[in-house]
Amino acid sequence: MTGSLLEVIALDVRDAVAAEEGGADRLEIVADMAAGGLTPAVDTVAAIAKECRLPQMVMLRGEASFLASPERLEGLRRDARALSEAGAAGFVFGFLDSTGAVDLVATEALIHAVAPLPWTFHRAVDHAADVQAGWRAVRLLPNLATVLTAGAPGGVGDGMSALRTRCEAGDGPLILAGGGLRPGHVPALLEYGVRAFHVGSAVRASWSDPVEAHLVRRWRELVD
Repeated sequence: MTGSLLEVIALDVRDAVAAEEGGADRLEIVADMAAGGLTPAVDTVAAIAKECRLPQMVMLRGEASFLASPERLEGLRRDARALSEAGAAGFVFGFLDSTGAVDLVATEALIHAVAPLPWTFHRAVDHAADVQAGWRAVRLLPNLATVLTAGAPGGVGDGMSALRTRCEAGDGPLILAGGGLRPGHVPALLEYGVRAFHVGSAVRASWSDPVEAHLVRRWRELVD
C-alpha cells in the first residue's frame, strides 16, 4: 500500500475491477445504496474474488436503520459465515440502540461471529446521541480496523472540525474518512492526521453508473 489507504465502494465485479485498475487498496462491497448500503449477495462477493485481488470489506446491514433486532442479528450472523466462505476479507457493521447509544451487545455479537477477520464500524457512530460516548465505546472493541466517519450526519463538509478534534484525541489511525468526501477536504484531513479515505459517488457519474478507473486514479494521487 502507498501513503494512505483508499477504499472504494463496489456494487459488482465491474466496479471492483475498475477500482483495482485505478489504484484502490480496498473495496467496500454493498448492495442498495438507495438505502445507504445493505448486505450484498454472496454470489457478488464470490464473483469479485475471482476477478479482483483487492480485499473486500463486506457490509453486514439488513435494513436502512442502525437498529438490530435479535432476529435480524441472527440473519446477519448467517450472512457473515456465507460471505466469509465466498471471499470476504473483513466486514462493515455497527449498531445503535433505541436511545441512540452504541449497541454493544449487537455489535459484539457480530464481532464474535466474524472473528478473527477485521471489521469497520460504519457511520452509525456519526448518528449516535452522544458521539463522544460512542467513540469511547467503539475504539475499545476487538479486531477493529477502521471507523467509517464523516464527523457529522450531514457528511464530511459538516464534520471537518469534529474530525480534527478526533485526531487531536488520538483517533486519527482509526478514522476512515467518508460520506460526502470531496477532493477539497483531503489536504486538511491529511494535515489533521487522517490516513484512510473512502469514496463512492465521487468515482462514478451516479449510483446507476459504474466506477471509473480514471477517477479512482485521481483520488489515488490526491490522498498520497
